[in-house]
Amino acid sequence: MSESSAVTDHLLIACDGGSRGNPGPAAIGAVVRDAQTGELLASVSEHIGVATNNVAEYQALVSALEAAAKLGATRVTIQADSQLVIRQLEGSYRVRQPHLKPLFDRVRALLAPYDDVELRHVPREENAEADALVNAALDAS
Repeated sequence: MSESSAVTDHLLIACDGGSRGNPGPAAIGAVVRDAQTGELLASVSEHIGVATNNVAEYQALVSALEAAAKLGATRVTIQADSQLVIRQLEGSYRVRQPHLKPLFDRVRALLAPYDDVELRHVPREENAEADALVNAALDAS
């Protein structure tokens, strides 16, 4: 994970997770940017062992939010290509899988300090930077 010390009020997080096999070797990727300037403030690209796609998606968001917490922003926009993660966080899908509940709870706790949270489900093509970080971590492992 790399980080910048810049402080901004509004962050944009793009995150992705994936596994080769489900479950299989898994990795996470995320970028944290200043939402106004686009400046890269933090990035994550790491292998997380064997996991499902959904676990990797959640873990990517957890890692990005942990990095973002150090930046002092009051607003965050999250974009991910995982419809499941976004819809569960919005409350339109229930968290039915017991193994995802702790990850869901951790994300909710990391989002609590923000005054404003926007969640965006985006097509994979619009999440290419985070996807590339996932693949780089998988290829390196």
